[in-house]
Amino acid sequence: MPDYTIIEDIRARKVFDSRGNPTVEVEIYTRGGGVGRVSAPAGASTGKWEVIAYPPGGVDEALKILKDEIAPRLIGMDSEKQEEIDAILKEIDGSPRLSHIGGNTAYAISIANALAAASSYDLPLFMYLGGRNARYMPYPVGNILGGGKHAGAGCPDIQEFLSIPLGAKNFMEAAQANILAHKNLRNILERENIPFFGGKGDEGAWAPAVSDDKAFEYVAEAIEKTSDEIGFEVRFGVDVASSSFWREEEDVYFYKHGGKKLTTGEQIDFIVDKIKSYRLIYVEDPLHEEDFEGFRELTSKVRGCFIVGDDLFVTNIERLKKGVSLGAANALIIKPNQVGTISDTIATVEYAHENLYTTVFSHRSGETESVVLAHLAVGLRCPFVKLGVVGGERIAKINELIRIEEYLGSEARMAKVRFR
Repeated sequence: MPDYTIIEDIRARKVFDSRGNPTVEVEIYTRGGGVGRVSAPAGASTGKWEVIAYPPGGVDEALKILKDEIAPRLIGMDSEKQEEIDAILKEIDGSPRLSHIGGNTAYAISIANALAAASSYDLPLFMYLGGRNARYMPYPVGNILGGGKHAGAGCPDIQEFLSIPLGAKNFMEAAQANILAHKNLRNILERENIPFFGGKGDEGAWAPAVSDDKAFEYVAEAIEKTSDEIGFEVRFGVDVASSSFWREEEDVYFYKHGGKKLTTGEQIDFIVDKIKSYRLIYVEDPLHEEDFEGFRELTSKVRGCFIVGDDLFVTNIERLKKGVSLGAANALIIKPNQVGTISDTIATVEYAHENLYTTVFSHRSGETESVVLAHLAVGLRCPFVKLGVVGGERIAKINELIRIEEYLGSEARMAKVRFR
């Protein structure tokens, strides 16, 4: 039996993410010359049910644990045994939320291992994971106007205003549409003399000092203009990130702009109104992360719109099962470092697809230049991918998807999009 997929060495170091914060990077080498390198991203708006990113001592402690406890267990194992390797990571940790080794440590090791195994066979990761079925390109969901925790004071309370080029015939067209929407929005903000000074939020979206209502107005205009100019339909979506402004003690959503306080029922009515007024096709985290019933009610009230759970599900199959049983949401965000390992990520994606929930593979606000997200989105057959529009760490992933589309050639297809 060939041993070229056997793990020969594991190396790790401290690097920096797009916000300048330290993060862990892992390299795994196999006997057959396979190499996998992955650096872990970090979120600003994080769900409370996510795994713990790092142990109490941060990246430095994580690196020490990796060297002393993890590497000795994994060196000599077969990198193809992904589930066994991921199980060992959880065994070494011994806690429900990876608080000992850190979820980002587990993420970097787990995915670097998959990359090393793929590299041992001289295969791109998307094909190693998905085989012949990995030929569907995801539609990019582009953040063009930012607020909430991704932007500064005076910006909208809603975290992301999104461009979704559903009419694109290929990924290149789709990426160009989002870039054009981003440029058109800047022109509109300058025309309106909005104080934003060319500033951007964590994900490269414009971060103007405007109310949510004005943001809806300007983004709708930018998206309509983009559709007219590019010759196919571009749709409008939002990531509300409502847990960020939910006040549990008052049982209200508090919008700083205008000092508005909405009950759960009023929040649902507000979202329904925006869906109808702006033909929204995508609404992420419209209610706080514990409100499965609110998600169920909202999902039942709208048609032709993805009601997306991020903080609600945190890529966790058990929370998704609860959502499925209640009919809460019809789509979910997939972020591997929310759950720690690629095995757990795959299990969640497969369960979602079995139950006709649409998957949206997503970046984090604190990203690295690693392009693995592009391969995971295609390999796991996610119809949508959230990866920003501009900025080096975002463009790296967009460009990798362009390369994947070229690699697939005539086999490439845009993903099939359907509503549950």
